[in-house]
Amino acid sequence: MNSEGLAIALTLAVALDMVLGDPLWLPHPVRWMGKAIERLEPRFRRLPLKPLVSGALMAALLVAFVWIICLLLIKIAASVHPVAGILIQTVMIYTCISARSLADAALAVGKAMGESGLAAGRRAVATIVGREVDRLDETGVTRATVETVAENLVDGIASPLFFAVLGGAPLAMAYKMVNTLDSMVGYKNDRYLFFGRFSARMDDVANFIPARLSVPFIALAAQLLNGRGRAALDTACRDGRAHASPNAGYPEAAFAGALGLWMGGPSHYHGRLVEKPTIGKGLGEARPAHIRQACRLMLATAILVFIASAAAVLLLQRVG
Repeated sequence: MNSEGLAIALTLAVALDMVLGDPLWLPHPVRWMGKAIERLEPRFRRLPLKPLVSGALMAALLVAFVWIICLLLIKIAASVHPVAGILIQTVMIYTCISARSLADAALAVGKAMGESGLAAGRRAVATIVGREVDRLDETGVTRATVETVAENLVDGIASPLFFAVLGGAPLAMAYKMVNTLDSMVGYKNDRYLFFGRFSARMDDVANFIPARLSVPFIALAAQLLNGRGRAALDTACRDGRAHASPNAGYPEAAFAGALGLWMGGPSHYHGRLVEKPTIGKGLGEARPAHIRQACRLMLATAILVFIASAAAVLLLQRVG
């Protein structure tokens, strides 16, 4: 597909996401990816190989399979009519991004807490975070929600668009399989420490550049929204590495500076207290109003990333 077609597909995909989000009635490739992982995991575990090798083999084959299938579908559609090729790419890219659904999920936490109290807020935030929520107070629920919005800006927006620019919808879909593998098997526990290690590292590598590229876009969005672009940049440069993940700390630190609140700190996971570094030390406490502010910042950043992605596609055509 030519660059103009990809730019059109990107535009339509972002528009669909902003309008529709991720409706439950719509079949979603990520759910199919998850089912494929569930079915193949026990089969690959039975191979006469070390868990590290069998896990890596499963991950590599799934990512390659998704890329090849998507490439073939687009080529077949485009051979029928160029518009069909654009529409297929549009649908694929649309399913890879999740700005609207991320905002809806985060705002639902704030709404539940505001209308029905802390217990309702805990139940709502439990659907979008992995930490234990029973001990969280209002500030903790808010902080967990904002952290999730910041981190998923990369997984759900910046990285898919980054790979779409580099390789169209097939590469964006391949990235989504990488991300799904990490979310399902990339854990540091007894079951997945070795089997899921390759998947976790692959996700770290895939998000490395997009996570860092997200910082100037977050800063620009913050400057446009509340004039705190410099604070977002300064906090990201200072605290971006203060995270167990090699990537998540950068968008979280940028959000911390942009919103004027600290994040991180100790959290409970699966009955174990995890002492996470503080990001944005010296900034204010999280308040429920920060959830809506974080969603506005995320959506504004998403629009800026989209504009840059479409421009990059057209620029690469001229250079090529």
